[in-house]
Amino acid sequence: MKDKKKPKFTDIGGQAVLEGVMMKAPDAVAVAVRRPDKTIVVHRAKYTAPSKKHKWLGWPFVRGVVNMGSMLSLGMKTLQKSTNMLGVLDEEPSRFEKWLADKLGKGVDKIVMGTAVTLAVILSIVLFFAIPEGFARLLKGVWADGSLNWLVNLLSGVLRIMILIGYIMVCALVPDVRRTFQYHGAEHKAVYNHEAKKPLTPETAQQFSTLHPRCGTSFLLLVFVISIILFTLVGYQGNVYLWRLLSRLALLPVVAGVSYEILKLLAHSNGTLARALRWPGVQLQRLTTRKPDDGMVEVAIVSMNVALHGMPKHAEKTSEGWAILKSYRESDPDYTPDADAESAGDQEAV
Repeated sequence: MKDKKKPKFTDIGGQAVLEGVMMKAPDAVAVAVRRPDKTIVVHRAKYTAPSKKHKWLGWPFVRGVVNMGSMLSLGMKTLQKSTNMLGVLDEEPSRFEKWLADKLGKGVDKIVMGTAVTLAVILSIVLFFAIPEGFARLLKGVWADGSLNWLVNLLSGVLRIMILIGYIMVCALVPDVRRTFQYHGAEHKAVYNHEAKKPLTPETAQQFSTLHPRCGTSFLLLVFVISIILFTLVGYQGNVYLWRLLSRLALLPVVAGVSYEILKLLAHSNGTLARALRWPGVQLQRLTTRKPDDGMVEVAIVSMNVALHGMPKHAEKTSEGWAILKSYRESDPDYTPDADAESAGDQEAV
Protein backbone atom coordinates (compact mmCIF):
# COMPACT_ATOMS: atom_id res chain seq x y z
CA MET A 1 0.00 0.00 0.00
CA LYS A 2 1.41 3.37 -1.04
CA ASP A 3 1.80 6.13 1.50
CA LYS A 4 -0.45 9.12 1.05
CA LYS A 5 1.32 12.15 -0.25
CA LYS A 6 1.61 15.00 2.20
CA PRO A 7 -0.29 18.12 1.14
CA LYS A 8 1.93 20.71 -0.50
CA PHE A 9 2.80 23.62 1.78
CA THR A 10 1.10 26.82 0.74
CA ASP A 11 2.70 30.24 1.11
CA ILE A 12 0.08 32.70 2.31
CA GLY A 13 -0.04 36.43 3.03
CA GLY A 14 -2.60 38.85 4.33
CA GLN A 15 -3.77 42.30 5.29
CA ALA A 16 -5.38 43.82 8.35
CA VAL A 17 -8.79 45.47 7.88
CA LEU A 18 -11.24 47.23 10.17
CA GLU A 19 -11.90 44.72 12.99
CA GLY A 20 -10.60 41.85 10.92
CA VAL A 21 -8.05 40.16 8.68
CA MET A 22 -7.80 39.24 4.99
CA MET A 23 -5.75 36.19 4.02
CA LYS A 24 -4.74 35.41 0.43
CA ALA A 25 -3.95 31.85 -0.63
CA PRO A 26 -2.81 31.06 -4.20
CA ASP A 27 -6.38 30.37 -5.36
CA ALA A 28 -8.63 32.18 -2.89
CA VAL A 29 -9.03 35.26 -0.72
CA ALA A 30 -10.83 35.17 2.63
CA VAL A 31 -11.97 38.09 4.80
CA ALA A 32 -13.01 37.60 8.43
CA VAL A 33 -14.28 40.32 10.79
CA ARG A 34 -15.42 40.39 14.41
CA ARG A 35 -18.85 41.94 14.75
CA PRO A 36 -20.00 43.87 17.86
CA ASP A 37 -22.02 40.79 18.95
CA LYS A 38 -18.69 38.87 19.11
CA THR A 39 -19.54 36.55 16.21
CA ILE A 40 -17.02 36.17 13.38
CA VAL A 41 -18.32 36.73 9.85
CA VAL A 42 -16.21 35.30 7.03
CA HIS A 43 -16.34 35.48 3.24
CA ARG A 44 -14.31 33.60 0.62
CA ALA A 45 -13.80 34.40 -3.06
CA LYS A 46 -11.79 32.69 -5.78
CA TYR A 47 -8.54 34.37 -6.79
CA THR A 48 -6.57 33.96 -9.98
CA ALA A 49 -3.08 35.41 -10.09
CA PRO A 50 -2.42 37.70 -13.08
CA SER A 51 0.51 35.46 -14.08
CA LYS A 52 -1.90 32.57 -14.60
CA LYS A 53 -3.89 34.63 -17.07
CA HIS A 54 -0.83 35.96 -18.88
CA LYS A 55 2.49 34.20 -18.23
CA TRP A 56 4.60 37.29 -18.97
CA LEU A 57 3.03 39.07 -15.98
CA GLY A 58 4.94 36.63 -13.78
CA TRP A 59 8.35 37.44 -15.24
CA PRO A 60 10.99 38.75 -12.79
CA PHE A 61 10.85 42.53 -12.28
CA VAL A 62 7.53 42.68 -14.16
CA ARG A 63 5.77 40.71 -11.41
CA GLY A 64 6.75 43.28 -8.80
CA VAL A 65 4.91 46.07 -10.63
CA VAL A 66 1.93 43.79 -11.30
CA ASN A 67 1.86 42.64 -7.69
CA MET A 68 1.90 46.22 -6.38
CA GLY A 69 -1.00 47.22 -8.63
CA SER A 70 -3.09 44.11 -7.95
CA MET A 71 -2.55 44.33 -4.18
CA LEU A 72 -3.60 47.99 -4.13
CA SER A 73 -6.75 47.09 -6.04
CA LEU A 74 -7.44 44.04 -3.89
CA GLY A 75 -6.74 46.05 -0.74
CA MET A 76 -9.34 48.70 -1.57
CA LYS A 77 -11.94 46.06 -2.45
CA THR A 78 -11.16 44.20 0.76
CA LEU A 79 -11.61 47.32 2.89
CA GLN A 80 -15.01 47.93 1.31
CA LYS A 81 -16.00 44.28 1.77
CA SER A 82 -14.93 44.19 5.42
CA THR A 83 -16.88 47.37 6.17
CA ASN A 84 -20.02 45.81 4.67
CA MET A 85 -19.47 42.57 6.60
CA LEU A 86 -18.96 44.45 9.85
CA GLY A 87 -22.49 45.79 9.57
CA VAL A 88 -21.61 49.42 10.35
CA LEU A 89 -23.39 50.51 7.16
CA ASP A 90 -26.65 49.04 8.44
CA GLU A 91 -27.07 52.01 10.78
CA GLU A 92 -29.53 54.76 9.90
CA PRO A 93 -27.80 57.08 7.38
CA SER A 94 -27.39 60.76 8.21
CA ARG A 95 -29.26 63.51 6.33
CA PHE A 96 -26.12 64.26 4.32
CA GLU A 97 -25.72 60.56 3.38
CA LYS A 98 -29.38 60.42 2.28
CA TRP A 99 -28.94 63.58 0.20
CA LEU A 100 -25.76 62.19 -1.36
CA ALA A 101 -27.46 58.90 -2.21
CA ASP A 102 -30.40 60.75 -3.71
CA LYS A 103 -28.13 62.88 -5.92
CA LEU A 104 -25.65 60.19 -6.95
CA GLY A 105 -27.97 57.20 -7.13
CA LYS A 106 -27.09 53.56 -6.46
CA GLY A 107 -23.45 54.06 -7.41
CA VAL A 108 -22.79 56.34 -4.43
CA ASP A 109 -20.53 53.77 -2.70
CA LYS A 110 -18.31 53.40 -5.78
CA ILE A 111 -18.15 57.16 -6.27
CA VAL A 112 -17.22 57.77 -2.62
CA MET A 113 -14.59 55.01 -2.75
CA GLY A 114 -13.19 56.36 -6.01
CA THR A 115 -12.98 59.84 -4.52
CA ALA A 116 -11.20 58.48 -1.45
CA VAL A 117 -8.67 56.62 -3.60
CA THR A 118 -8.04 59.71 -5.74
CA LEU A 119 -7.47 61.88 -2.67
CA ALA A 120 -5.15 59.22 -1.19
CA VAL A 121 -3.08 59.14 -4.40
CA ILE A 122 -2.85 62.95 -4.46
CA LEU A 123 -1.81 63.01 -0.78
CA SER A 124 0.84 60.35 -1.44
CA ILE A 125 2.29 62.30 -4.38
CA VAL A 126 2.40 65.50 -2.32
CA LEU A 127 3.96 63.89 0.77
CA PHE A 128 6.41 61.48 -0.80
CA PHE A 129 7.30 63.18 -4.08
CA ALA A 130 6.38 66.87 -4.25
CA ILE A 131 7.71 67.86 -0.80
CA PRO A 132 11.00 65.87 -1.02
CA GLU A 133 11.65 67.19 -4.53
CA GLY A 134 10.95 70.74 -3.33
CA PHE A 135 13.52 70.15 -0.59
CA ALA A 136 15.96 68.79 -3.21
CA ARG A 137 15.50 71.94 -5.28
CA LEU A 138 16.45 74.08 -2.30
CA LEU A 139 19.57 71.99 -1.77
CA LYS A 140 20.55 72.27 -5.43
CA GLY A 141 20.30 76.03 -5.06
CA VAL A 142 22.99 75.77 -2.40
CA TRP A 143 25.15 73.25 -4.30
CA ALA A 144 24.60 74.59 -7.81
CA ASP A 145 27.70 73.01 -9.39
CA GLY A 146 26.05 69.55 -9.54
CA SER A 147 28.99 67.75 -7.92
CA LEU A 148 26.87 66.81 -4.92
CA ASN A 149 23.83 65.41 -6.73
CA TRP A 150 24.27 62.14 -4.86
CA LEU A 151 24.02 63.98 -1.54
CA VAL A 152 20.93 65.90 -2.70
CA ASN A 153 19.22 62.62 -3.64
CA LEU A 154 20.30 61.00 -0.39
CA LEU A 155 18.98 63.81 1.79
CA SER A 156 15.69 64.10 -0.11
CA GLY A 157 15.33 60.30 0.21
CA VAL A 158 15.96 60.48 3.96
CA LEU A 159 13.31 63.20 4.21
CA ARG A 160 10.91 60.90 2.31
CA ILE A 161 11.52 58.13 4.86
CA MET A 162 11.09 60.56 7.77
CA ILE A 163 7.75 61.69 6.33
CA LEU A 164 6.68 58.04 6.09
CA ILE A 165 7.59 57.36 9.72
CA GLY A 166 5.88 60.55 10.89
CA TYR A 167 2.76 59.73 8.87
CA ILE A 168 2.51 56.26 10.43
CA MET A 169 3.00 57.66 13.93
CA VAL A 170 0.27 60.26 13.43
CA CYS A 171 -2.13 57.61 12.07
CA ALA A 172 -1.41 55.43 15.11
CA LEU A 173 -2.93 58.13 17.34
CA VAL A 174 -6.38 57.21 15.98
CA PRO A 175 -7.95 54.43 18.14
CA ASP A 176 -9.41 52.53 15.17
CA VAL A 177 -6.02 52.57 13.42
CA ARG A 178 -4.31 51.24 16.56
CA ARG A 179 -6.80 48.35 16.64
CA THR A 180 -6.10 47.71 12.95
CA PHE A 181 -2.38 47.57 13.79
CA GLN A 182 -3.26 44.92 16.41
CA TYR A 183 -5.05 42.90 13.74
CA HIS A 184 -1.94 43.37 11.59
CA GLY A 185 0.04 41.74 14.39
CA ALA A 186 -2.56 38.94 14.60
CA GLU A 187 -2.19 38.33 10.87
CA HIS A 188 1.59 37.94 11.21
CA LYS A 189 1.25 35.57 14.17
CA ALA A 190 -1.19 33.36 12.26
CA VAL A 191 1.11 33.30 9.21
CA TYR A 192 4.08 32.31 11.39
CA ASN A 193 1.92 29.61 13.00
CA HIS A 194 1.04 28.26 9.54
CA GLU A 195 4.68 28.37 8.38
CA ALA A 196 5.74 26.44 11.51
CA LYS A 197 3.23 23.72 10.46
CA LYS A 198 1.72 23.66 13.94
CA PRO A 199 -2.01 23.42 14.79
CA LEU A 200 -3.68 26.81 14.32
CA THR A 201 -4.74 27.91 17.80
CA PRO A 202 -4.58 31.27 19.60
CA GLU A 203 -2.29 29.77 22.24
CA THR A 204 0.22 28.59 19.62
CA ALA A 205 0.00 31.69 17.42
CA GLN A 206 0.59 34.05 20.36
CA GLN A 207 4.03 32.50 20.83
CA PHE A 208 5.21 34.01 17.53
CA SER A 209 6.41 37.51 16.69
CA THR A 210 4.33 40.31 15.19
CA LEU A 211 7.27 41.15 12.87
CA HIS A 212 7.44 39.26 9.57
CA PRO A 213 10.04 39.60 6.76
CA ARG A 214 7.45 39.42 3.95
CA CYS A 215 5.33 42.27 5.33
CA GLY A 216 4.24 45.12 3.06
CA THR A 217 5.80 47.58 5.52
CA SER A 218 9.22 46.08 4.81
CA PHE A 219 8.50 46.30 1.08
CA LEU A 220 7.54 49.96 1.46
CA LEU A 221 10.81 50.86 3.20
CA LEU A 222 12.76 48.88 0.62
CA VAL A 223 11.02 50.86 -2.15
CA PHE A 224 12.17 54.11 -0.52
CA VAL A 225 15.77 52.91 -0.19
CA ILE A 226 15.95 51.53 -3.74
CA SER A 227 14.43 54.78 -5.02
CA ILE A 228 17.34 56.77 -3.58
CA ILE A 229 19.80 54.60 -5.53
CA LEU A 230 17.87 54.57 -8.83
CA PHE A 231 17.00 58.26 -8.72
CA THR A 232 20.71 58.98 -8.31
CA LEU A 233 21.81 56.65 -11.12
CA VAL A 234 19.19 57.25 -13.82
CA GLY A 235 16.87 60.01 -12.63
CA TYR A 236 16.83 63.57 -13.98
CA GLN A 237 19.41 65.61 -12.06
CA GLY A 238 18.67 69.07 -13.44
CA ASN A 239 17.26 72.12 -11.66
CA VAL A 240 13.78 72.07 -13.25
CA TYR A 241 11.42 71.05 -10.44
CA LEU A 242 8.67 69.66 -12.69
CA TRP A 243 11.06 67.43 -14.64
CA ARG A 244 12.57 66.08 -11.42
CA LEU A 245 9.11 65.28 -10.08
CA LEU A 246 7.95 63.60 -13.31
CA SER A 247 11.23 61.68 -13.53
CA ARG A 248 10.68 60.21 -10.05
CA LEU A 249 7.08 59.26 -10.79
CA ALA A 250 8.07 57.65 -14.11
CA LEU A 251 10.72 55.53 -12.38
CA LEU A 252 8.30 54.27 -9.70
CA PRO A 253 7.40 51.05 -11.63
CA VAL A 254 11.11 50.28 -12.04
CA VAL A 255 11.65 50.86 -8.31
CA ALA A 256 8.72 48.58 -7.46
CA GLY A 257 9.96 45.81 -9.76
CA VAL A 258 13.51 45.85 -8.37
CA SER A 259 12.31 46.15 -4.74
CA TYR A 260 9.97 43.18 -5.07
CA GLU A 261 12.75 40.90 -6.34
CA ILE A 262 15.10 41.96 -3.53
CA LEU A 263 12.41 41.52 -0.86
CA LYS A 264 11.54 38.07 -2.22
CA LEU A 265 15.19 37.09 -2.12
CA LEU A 266 15.75 38.42 1.40
CA ALA A 267 12.50 37.00 2.85
CA HIS A 268 13.38 33.41 1.96
CA SER A 269 17.00 33.53 3.10
CA ASN A 270 18.35 33.08 6.63
CA GLY A 271 21.91 34.12 5.87
CA THR A 272 23.64 36.77 7.97
CA LEU A 273 23.69 39.30 5.12
CA ALA A 274 20.00 38.75 4.34
CA ARG A 275 19.01 39.21 7.99
CA ALA A 276 21.07 42.40 8.19
CA LEU A 277 19.55 43.88 5.02
CA ARG A 278 15.96 43.15 6.00
CA TRP A 279 16.44 44.30 9.61
CA PRO A 280 15.45 47.98 9.02
CA GLY A 281 12.19 46.99 7.31
CA VAL A 282 11.35 44.49 10.03
CA GLN A 283 11.99 47.11 12.70
CA LEU A 284 9.69 49.59 10.95
CA GLN A 285 6.90 47.07 11.55
CA ARG A 286 7.11 47.99 15.24
CA LEU A 287 5.13 51.07 14.19
CA THR A 288 2.54 49.23 12.05
CA THR A 289 1.91 46.22 14.30
CA ARG A 290 0.74 45.90 17.90
CA LYS A 291 0.34 42.89 20.19
CA PRO A 292 -3.14 41.46 19.54
CA ASP A 293 -5.50 39.87 22.06
CA ASP A 294 -6.65 36.26 21.66
CA GLY A 295 -9.91 37.32 20.03
CA MET A 296 -8.04 39.10 17.25
CA VAL A 297 -5.83 36.07 16.68
CA GLU A 298 -8.96 33.93 16.42
CA VAL A 299 -10.21 36.14 13.57
CA ALA A 300 -6.86 35.76 11.77
CA ILE A 301 -7.04 31.98 12.20
CA VAL A 302 -10.57 31.88 10.74
CA SER A 303 -9.43 33.88 7.73
CA MET A 304 -6.40 31.58 7.31
CA ASN A 305 -8.44 28.38 7.53
CA VAL A 306 -11.13 29.58 5.13
CA ALA A 307 -8.60 30.83 2.57
CA LEU A 308 -6.80 27.48 2.63
CA HIS A 309 -9.65 25.00 3.10
CA GLY A 310 -12.90 26.66 2.03
CA MET A 311 -16.03 27.95 3.75
CA PRO A 312 -17.20 26.16 6.92
CA LYS A 313 -19.84 23.62 5.86
CA HIS A 314 -21.92 23.63 9.04
CA ALA A 315 -22.01 27.38 9.69
CA GLU A 316 -25.08 29.57 9.45
CA LYS A 317 -25.07 31.75 6.32
CA THR A 318 -26.24 35.30 5.75
CA SER A 319 -28.25 36.33 2.69
CA GLU A 320 -24.96 37.52 1.14
CA GLY A 321 -23.42 34.06 1.58
CA TRP A 322 -21.14 35.01 4.47
CA ALA A 323 -20.63 32.40 7.19
CA ILE A 324 -21.40 33.34 10.81
CA LEU A 325 -19.16 31.61 13.35
CA LYS A 326 -19.48 31.58 17.12
CA SER A 327 -16.04 30.02 17.57
CA TYR A 328 -12.85 30.04 15.54
CA ARG A 329 -12.87 26.22 15.78
CA GLU A 330 -15.76 26.11 13.31
CA SER A 331 -13.36 27.18 10.55
CA ASP A 332 -11.12 24.13 11.07
CA PRO A 333 -11.48 21.68 8.14
CA ASP A 334 -11.85 18.79 10.63
CA TYR A 335 -14.51 20.52 12.73
CA THR A 336 -17.75 18.69 13.52
CA PRO A 337 -20.68 20.07 15.56
CA ASP A 338 -20.69 16.86 17.62
CA ALA A 339 -17.14 17.51 18.82
CA ASP A 340 -18.16 20.96 20.08
CA ALA A 341 -21.14 19.48 21.89
CA GLU A 342 -18.95 16.86 23.58
CA SER A 343 -16.48 19.59 24.63
CA ALA A 344 -19.29 21.67 26.13
CA GLY A 345 -20.61 18.60 27.95
CA ASP A 346 -17.20 17.87 29.45
CA GLN A 347 -16.92 21.45 30.71
CA GLU A 348 -20.35 21.23 32.37
CA ALA A 349 -19.39 17.95 34.05
CA VAL A 350 -16.30 19.55 35.52
